[in-house]
Amino acid sequence: MAQDQETKIVTSRTISCDGGGGALGHPRTFYTIGESGEVICGYCGQRFKLDPNAPADTGH
Repeated sequence: MAQDQETKIVTSRTISCDGGGGALGHPRTFYTIGESGEVICGYCGQRFKLDPNAPADTGH
């Protein structure tokens, strides 16, 4: 797991992570940010935090 990554601020509750290393990354995984306002990738440990000023997701 990566240790010294900066938290990525995102504007959507649904995000994906592929490790960012192209072929050296990991399989693309999708996450939904819940009430805590953040989620951590289970593969690489990247932390994603929802921008408090992000517009509400409308869904499909």
